[in-house]
Amino acid sequence: MPELPEVETVMRGMKAALEGDVIAAASVRRPDLRWPMPVGLADRLAGKRIESFRRRGKYILMRLSGGQSVLLHLGMSGRVNLGEGGSADDVAVPHEHVAFTTRGGKRFGLVDPRRFGALDIVLTAGEDSHCLLGSMGPEPLETAFTGAFLASALAGRRTPIKMALLDQRIVAGLGNIYVCEALYRARIHPATSSALLDRAACDRLVAAVRAVLEEAIAAGGSSLRDYVQPDGELGYFQHAWRVYGREGQPCPDCGVEADKPVCPGIRRITQSGRSTFFCPRLQVESVNKDAASAGKTGRKAVKVKSA
Repeated sequence: MPELPEVETVMRGMKAALEGDVIAAASVRRPDLRWPMPVGLADRLAGKRIESFRRRGKYILMRLSGGQSVLLHLGMSGRVNLGEGGSADDVAVPHEHVAFTTRGGKRFGLVDPRRFGALDIVLTAGEDSHCLLGSMGPEPLETAFTGAFLASALAGRRTPIKMALLDQRIVAGLGNIYVCEALYRARIHPATSSALLDRAACDRLVAAVRAVLEEAIAAGGSSLRDYVQPDGELGYFQHAWRVYGREGQPCPDCGVEADKPVCPGIRRITQSGRSTFFCPRLQVESVNKDAASAGKTGRKAVKVKSA
């Protein structure tokens, strides 16, 4: 599933190509994706000026003239195709379910083979009260997401910290790949109880989350299975993954002694059905706040079985 950097990359591509243009014609080829399409969607899009774009979590909001916004979620396999010329009625590629053309000669296509994506029309003034957005926490790249906020949000929670970060009510838009990478950089074991993270650990984790996301966005996101950028290019951050998908390989930070890697090898465990990757030497599960705050090696407490 595209995560925040991928969605941000798609949103920026749409903004660069479409902002300020007017939708000339639209075509909707099926009545639903994950949920039913808005009634009369094609007619409601035609003639509208594309005013601006916004990302909220993993959702893209395309603001239109007339005070309405298109809410778009790419689901598991959705992607956006942007091109020049052609008709909205042409099926450019298989599984293209929605398309529109603009007066400026652009063509937008929403491709979603598995149909787990979503598309809705909402009032621009009421975007944040939409049922899919209303309960979201702060954006991880905005100023409201701080160590103090995170420490307060995690207080008293026994949930493993990785699962807490994936909870969109705590922080919006984080996904499996980038949470694994941020926890590694913050030297926090993914199974550590959230309540054990004190302010110092939360400060370190917030900084790591921001750094990972900013680097991934700059690299155009990661390419996993169906994801490509709107211009067809692949994202390249996957080449900078330090732990994700690297089970058994040495991490990049443990170093070498006597010409041999010190790292015992990146491990993979399963948490709530998702693969989690971490370095067992640098990310040690903590049983008290002192250990969680230190983020150091040598405080091994609870053994976690490899999946």
